[in-house]
Amino acid sequence: MKPDVTAFFDEATNTVSYVVRDPSGSACAIIDSVLDFDNAAARTDTSSADKIIEFVRSNGLSTEWILESHVHADHLSAAPYLQDKLGGKIGIGANITTVQETFGKVFNEGTEFQRDGSQFDQLFEDGDSFHVGQMRGDVLHTPGHTPACLTYVIGDAAFVGDTLFMPDYGTARCDFPGGSSETLYKSIQKILALPDETRIFVGHDYKAQGRDYYAWETTVGEQKELNIHIGHGRKLEDFRKLRDDRDATLGMPRLILPSIQVNMRAGNMPEPEPNGDIMLKLPLNKL
Repeated sequence: MKPDVTAFFDEATNTVSYVVRDPSGSACAIIDSVLDFDNAAARTDTSSADKIIEFVRSNGLSTEWILESHVHADHLSAAPYLQDKLGGKIGIGANITTVQETFGKVFNEGTEFQRDGSQFDQLFEDGDSFHVGQMRGDVLHTPGHTPACLTYVIGDAAFVGDTLFMPDYGTARCDFPGGSSETLYKSIQKILALPDETRIFVGHDYKAQGRDYYAWETTVGEQKELNIHIGHGRKLEDFRKLRDDRDATLGMPRLILPSIQVNMRAGNMPEPEPNGDIMLKLPLNKL
């Protein structure tokens, strides 16, 4: 089955969100939504999510799933806002508990912060399946960028999050806590084992050098042949050196500290202070 896929690109965070529709009905899933965030003013806005809501409503769609490919470090998730407006279950990989344990310590969260993934409606394991209308979705656990990364394969489309980028940009970084270039390599092999014609939808695009437009759709076959980090059958040791050397030159994402605090809570904000204000922490010298 070939799902209808509509992309929503957020240039402020270079994130691509997707609405995936069953072509034989009205059911849909939303993947990797964005809550707009002004870091300097610590102010949120729902403009990006509202575009998705308008699209879903204007097309008479029924939202069954709001899916996260992983705990994003570069944007805040709008999952709770979308769920309130459209319904649907919020899903993520079962290894969210590892991320919650790691960053619960980084942010010195108290015992009231549950580290069991209970903030989400569904925790997916490798090999699990789900349905969007009549379409079956299959779950691949594809860690390496983070421990909880998933690829959602729905019909002929694979939504890979940050694991792969467009072939001319390469692959995800692996230097976050719990990341591993060797693990990422093995995860990518699982994706490349899908049929060559499988459509791949990436989670970000940054305009690779020499390309003056944004792009987010490719295929397994194109990744095998053209990906600058993993293509042409690159071996594990070569990939590890390339990836680790590149990661050593990268700074932390601009929104990593607010993003992870929110996203490890399924897009919810921390509990308000006694005066009713919501605070985000900036732990010094932790990352």
